[in-house]
Formats: sequence, C-alpha cells, structure tokens
Amino acid sequence: MVESLVEILVNTFQNLFSKEGTVFFISLLPILELRGGVLAGYFMGLPLMVTSVIAVVGNLLPIPFILLFIEKIFTFMEKHNILKDVVLKLRERGKHKSSSISKAEFWGLLVFVAIPLPGTGAWTGALVAEMLQIDRKKAFIAITLGVFGALAIMLTVSYGLLNQIGL
Repeated sequence: MVESLVEILVNTFQNLFSKEGTVFFISLLPILELRGGVLAGYFMGLPLMVTSVIAVVGNLLPIPFILLFIEKIFTFMEKHNILKDVVLKLRERGKHKSSSISKAEFWGLLVFVAIPLPGTGAWTGALVAEMLQIDRKKAFIAITLGVFGALAIMLTVSYGLLNQIGL
C-alpha cells in the first residue's frame, strides 16, 4: 500500500518539485513520513545520502510544532466544533497507541517510531508523547532516535533488498 501511494505521489509531485523536493514533501506528510520519502528517493534514483538527509529533515521538521501546539489546536477545534470528529478519532488513536508506550516511555516511544509500519512514526509518536505528557525534550530525542532507526531499516529495505531484487 505504501509503495503504491509513494508511486502516485512521485508521479504527481515530480512535475511540481525537483526529485529532492519530492522526497522532502513526502517525508513531511503524516502516514508516509520518512518511509515514503526513502522509497521515493530510491525509486527516483537519488543517492542514498541525499535521500537520507532530506527524508530525516522532512520527517523531523513538523515534530517540535506538534509537540508544542497539538493539544492547544485540538482544544480550540473541539471548543469551536471544527472537525470535532476528526479530533476525537485522533485522540482515540493516540490513546490506543499510547498503551504500548506508557510503561517504557522513552524507549517505548523510540521503538514505536523506529518500526516503519502504518500507524507508527514520528507524527503519531509526537501525538502519543503529548497525550502521555512525556517531557517534550525527552520525547523529541526519542522521536529523533526512532527516526534514525526507521531510516536504517528503510535504507536496508530499499537501497539494499529492493536493489538486490532489481526493483
């Protein structure tokens, strides 16, 4: 599923942005995040290091803003009945994901972000960290390390495994 979505986005944004810009934009998006950016960079033939730097920066850029402002934004949206159902779903998703993180906090958050599966990643990790009221500096460090873990996994899969099988 992620590969199909990445392919659609690459085909769409390659006309609007450079290859590097496409990787950056895809890495900014929730759900796809770094894993989508790395796959996009690989499929467009970008060098491993270029893809890595751009995908990490793109994935981490929104995280401080999420950690600082998500609760205020959600409260405002609920108070003014703006996409209230969406906010409730996001809160519920955060609560559901937080059960696996709450006991181990720092390490749980790091591993949660590092595992490149749908529903995990820096965006959801930041939401969960805020819901659990994990210290923001500690949360940002755990999320950053988790992003580097996801990067290692995704580089192995894309530039290693996919390259070996000729995709």
